[in-house]
Amino acid sequence: MSDDAGPSGRLRDGVPLREAVGTASPADWVRLDAEVRTPAWRTANRLPTREELRGLPAGPLSDAAESRIALALCHPDGRVREAALARVTGAPGLRPLLVVRCADWVTPVRDRARALLGETAGPQLAPLAPLILLLSRRDRGGFALRLLEGALRQGAARNVEALLADEDRAVRRLAYRIAVDRQLLTPAELARTAATAAGDTSVQTLCADAALAGAGEDDYDAVVAPLLASRSPQVRSAGVTGLRRTGRHREAIAFLADRSALVRACARYVVRQGGTDPLPCTGRCAPIPRATRLRPPASVSAGHGQTWTRCGI
Repeated sequence: MSDDAGPSGRLRDGVPLREAVGTASPADWVRLDAEVRTPAWRTANRLPTREELRGLPAGPLSDAAESRIALALCHPDGRVREAALARVTGAPGLRPLLVVRCADWVTPVRDRARALLGETAGPQLAPLAPLILLLSRRDRGGFALRLLEGALRQGAARNVEALLADEDRAVRRLAYRIAVDRQLLTPAELARTAATAAGDTSVQTLCADAALAGAGEDDYDAVVAPLLASRSPQVRSAGVTGLRRTGRHREAIAFLADRSALVRACARYVVRQGGTDPLPCTGRCAPIPRATRLRPPASVSAGHGQTWTRCGI
């Protein structure tokens, strides 16, 4: 199969690196690295040599020179890859390939790349997070991930916050874990995220647990109510648990007829902890209509202590 339509073919045709590969997909950088090493590609295309790299002018790289160095960084010969690393410093467009080389199978190449990446500042590492997380699945891919995590944990909060809305799910999960550990988000912000982060159970559960852990007795409206209104059973169950923490045990009766077995189990526990036998309540509870399932009962939303009339109590 021809690789002419791939990033390596575009580089060979003189397309600047930023256009040949782009920055949207980390998979494109991995594909470039693999394409250049395929026997068919390197037979049909002239790859850079160490002599060519030594002949490049010093100073800022031209688009053509940057493209040649990119190809050299993917060269099947480790000596050429190592020589190309000398021109990576001061060339932001080549940093993704520097990350790739940090997982190189040749020790001198890998060590040199890691030393160079270690000199990269935290704000410059954050945009590389999707690629770093993708490569962390490799046997030698842990170094860049540890470097990224260290930079995010010790650097400016804005570097973490910028990744909370990243398109890459793995990046979002990492960012939220660090944001929770660093307490960068308020309990109310965490509760809103848990209630609205549809499709990502890991983030929802993390944020719901952290929101309740940081909530005070007066944070019912800002923290517990959004959790109870969530479409996610995991998040609603956390909200029911929050009723116990805020001393609103009897309001859990409203959730004894929830459509989720997890929520019903939590509701039974909370009601029992409040001194009420949940079994009679469960027997008298009617199924919750669909229109009501997506929000807490009126008494819960208003923050009142009344119990739900559907349960007959």
